[in-house]
Amino acid sequence: MTQETTTTDLTPANTPFVPRLMLATDLDGTFLAGSPAHRQQLYRLVDRHPEIRLTFVTGRGLEAVMPLLSDPSLPRPDYVICDVGGTVVDGHTLQPIQPLQTRIDRRWPGERAVADAMAGFTGLVRQDVPQERRCSYFCEPEALAGIRGDIEATARKLGCSVLYSADRYLDILPPDTDKGRTLAALADHLELPRDRVLVAGDTLNDLSMYTSGFQGVCVGESEPALVKATDQLSNVFQAQAPGCGGILEAITHFDLLESDDPYLRQTIERSTGQSDLVMVYHRLPYEEYVEDGQRKRRRPTSPNGIIPSLLGFFGSGQKGSWVAWSVDDPKLGKFETRTPVDPDAYPDLTVARVPLTQTEVDAFYKRFSKEAFWPMLHTFWERARFNEDDWNIYLRVNRKFAEATAAEAAPGATVWLHDYNLWMVPAYLRELRPDVRIAFFHHTYFPSADVFNVVPWRREILGSLLQCDYIGFHIPRQVENFVDVVRGAMPTEVLEREGCAPRFLTYGCAVGLDETTTRIRVGDRVVGLGAHPVGTDIKRIEKGLAQPKVRVRLEQIRREFSGRKLVLSVERLDYTKGTLEKLLAFERLLGEQPDLRGKVTLLMICVPASKEMTVYQELQTQIEQAVGRINGRHAMLDWSPVRFFARSLPFEEVLAHYAAADVMWITPLRDGLNLVAKEFVAAQGIEGSSGTLVLSEFAGAAAELKGAVLTNPHDLTDLVAGLRQALSMPEHEAVGRQRQLFDIVHYYDVERWGRDFLAAVNTAGSGADQHRYAARGLAA
Repeated sequence: MTQETTTTDLTPANTPFVPRLMLATDLDGTFLAGSPAHRQQLYRLVDRHPEIRLTFVTGRGLEAVMPLLSDPSLPRPDYVICDVGGTVVDGHTLQPIQPLQTRIDRRWPGERAVADAMAGFTGLVRQDVPQERRCSYFCEPEALAGIRGDIEATARKLGCSVLYSADRYLDILPPDTDKGRTLAALADHLELPRDRVLVAGDTLNDLSMYTSGFQGVCVGESEPALVKATDQLSNVFQAQAPGCGGILEAITHFDLLESDDPYLRQTIERSTGQSDLVMVYHRLPYEEYVEDGQRKRRRPTSPNGIIPSLLGFFGSGQKGSWVAWSVDDPKLGKFETRTPVDPDAYPDLTVARVPLTQTEVDAFYKRFSKEAFWPMLHTFWERARFNEDDWNIYLRVNRKFAEATAAEAAPGATVWLHDYNLWMVPAYLRELRPDVRIAFFHHTYFPSADVFNVVPWRREILGSLLQCDYIGFHIPRQVENFVDVVRGAMPTEVLEREGCAPRFLTYGCAVGLDETTTRIRVGDRVVGLGAHPVGTDIKRIEKGLAQPKVRVRLEQIRREFSGRKLVLSVERLDYTKGTLEKLLAFERLLGEQPDLRGKVTLLMICVPASKEMTVYQELQTQIEQAVGRINGRHAMLDWSPVRFFARSLPFEEVLAHYAAADVMWITPLRDGLNLVAKEFVAAQGIEGSSGTLVLSEFAGAAAELKGAVLTNPHDLTDLVAGLRQALSMPEHEAVGRQRQLFDIVHYYDVERWGRDFLAAVNTAGSGADQHRYAARGLAA
């Protein structure tokens, strides 16, 4: 189960009291089996009871157990005994329990010695599974019968023992090592009485646990051989229910907890709402501000971003709820948790406001998300700053989002989560509302495994995301990066793939790809994946351009720049946007082509970051210095080469500039998509103009916007070449490129994006009827 972490040393070895119950359980067929209701009841009991400790006892290697530790639906074990007793570690730190592990190591002759000794046996095949302090083999039963004695003799010479499974699998182990003996040593190490330990299993490989003096349960549907071997043991209970249900029966049978224990009978209260679609985003669909001591609202002032696109989806009459945070300031009176968005524009949309303190907002959004996750996601991992205290606040905020979402969602509702700020919501929400369909859309770029894995909590994040039924990204490259990360963290089976062309570029840009994964299986879950680049709100842009004040402003801009090329740049202040690189390229272009002086103007609209985000202050200073240097060196009395506006402009003002520009220059060093590029194309297409889009090939939009002039923002020479090409492009070529671009943007608008995404979500299924991570070929 997902929990907040603390800096206090709470490792099991330092637990200051003897637990009332230590559950030592096998995994496959036991702790990971049983009905969903029994699993949830037992997991919740173990996770929340202050006097229960949990030990996984398994034949798997530690690496094969680690994926389970990432699963937020499972309680975290306090100890792990794996490799059939050859490895014993702390379940929280994964560090060996000493001196127990050293004693086992001393008895093991080493992998190479065992492998060399067994190499001469015909038909004996080494298993390709993670393992330490054991060597696992497969052999056909007929062949094994003929060499069994020789194998055992060779093992004795090495000082090892042999454990057989299913007449065809065998493990070479250190002497006097098995599940039961290692568990007994652990209990002695913890000074834990035998009657406080309950062992649980389902196969003959678990027999050693029952013969080591512990109370035990053979869960329902156990192997007949185990049932027969334990049937006469007075300390073993034969349960009726399989898996977790059998363990719950045994807890009652042995009176391990009081009958009136509040944790034993605790039920989960589920609150449900009436929304069949719940949109969960970290920000409100409007801006809140305080005036004269009262909280007021206004339309978003940001010239771009996903909020207008998401609102555009609801503008078509879609009913639902929007869950977002708001600062709970007692000085502003009673906090309203549910309010309408805009009864006229969105009559069927209600906001569920999640109350956060200013401290939580500063840590969750302004500091942690932007200083830890944002740089990592955009491959600037050296800028990432990870802080455990902030992570705990992040978890607490995500829990609040999940609780608010659970209260809004109708039975069986679709919950649509957005972006990395809410990575941990699926884990909490799946626990609160297992009935809902969880969809997640990742708006930010998703990096490859070597970058993502710098995150200290990467396993917890992946475990949460894999509770989703469907995960969408902008482009195939980001889908494959995600799959790459998952494959490096846990056993993953790719179920379906499909070609990327003709919807996306394949080899024509830095983020192109020829094939993409559409379904994976991880453990018990089947997760759908897809590439869904967000579309722009064409209707909103059409209405905006039709406004009289926008027409007037458009003509003013055209007259102002008459006889000169207007190169437009619209972006937020951020080191990922390539703003400084763009200025350096423009400076070089003016130096190389002095004839352009007075003939081209770079107009930059750079929306500043919040004052609290100090990480951007140095960048803003560098940009302002570059602008001053360029203008100081190249300006004339009636012309400044760069016009720089470090403020947010109304969207109508930005629209007028989109329509008037000759070139749109977008140069992010890395970007999930870039909606500005699509808004420019839409404005130009609606106006019947032929402005040229120069777009970084590292923006997600580059994979779908065929017709753009692609440029490499990491190469100053290529940046200059791309802008030069756009400025000198023949009219007929510019018209053709713009027509191609507008066809794409017009067809794949925000409404189609929303419909296509939800259609994909509705066809995705989790198949989570059982909780098993396939352990093919492993001794249990």
